[in-house]
Amino acid sequence: MARKKKSSPAEDMMELVALLPWWAGVALALLAYVLLHRVATQVVIAPLVLGQVGTMMTQALWKTLAAFGQYLLPLICLFGAAVSAFGRNKRRKLVTAVASSKAADALDGMSWQEFELLVGEAFRLQGYQVTDIGGGGADGGVDLVLRKGGEKFLVQCKQWKAFTVGVTVVRELYGVMAANGAAGGFVVTSGRFTDEAKAFASGRNVKLIDGPRLFALIKQAKAERGSARAAAPSKVLAPIQVVTQPPCPVCAKLMVMRTAKRGSAVGNDFWGCRDFPACRGTRQVG
Repeated sequence: MARKKKSSPAEDMMELVALLPWWAGVALALLAYVLLHRVATQVVIAPLVLGQVGTMMTQALWKTLAAFGQYLLPLICLFGAAVSAFGRNKRRKLVTAVASSKAADALDGMSWQEFELLVGEAFRLQGYQVTDIGGGGADGGVDLVLRKGGEKFLVQCKQWKAFTVGVTVVRELYGVMAANGAAGGFVVTSGRFTDEAKAFASGRNVKLIDGPRLFALIKQAKAERGSARAAAPSKVLAPIQVVTQPPCPVCAKLMVMRTAKRGSAVGNDFWGCRDFPACRGTRQVG
């Protein structure tokens, strides 16, 4: 799927941050502010000799850039974190909506952007680490890069409601896989695949996932994730043991637990009068 070209370095950076978890974007914003604020508040020392003028000008330039950057870069990182959080929430809603549907035609009403988000989340539910790179560039139209068990897999998404995916698409992905050293690849569509495409993929490390198959995978992964959460043992707090202090057999005052430091019972616990040494009453523990 083709993506619009990025218009500025700030947008490039924001989209890179958006690929990270939202909390990582917030952490980068804080780090950028701390580092740049330190530079922005440094004192520029006037040169004592003529040869140090260049050094002073360089310091002044960095100070000026840091003065602007200490607010601009954190703001970009925070925008990226917001986009990451929004995208994550949108992916979860898409998966929930599809998983609760009764037929695979729930995929037909999606835009290609929503379809790509859905496919990425479906692979996340399968335990893959997913990077959304967008297709249409020099990568041969690859939309997602998956990683699992130290291996890399490439994914191409085709949101074609009324068309079938032909062998050309599968053959192109297979070539990109070989060029990038990928362990495998997936072509995912909401429609169907031609017989030629199926024949080419057969026996190769390319898997074809059509609409009904994707629908079944999402429902299965969602159900397994829900079952795993339900089966996870809840944390049970250990019961609090209340120890009752017995009265001293000599003076009837409450006793305290002590440890014998000498004699044949050295190291053993016993109850001793709290008025010791004035009172030497004792009791055995238990």
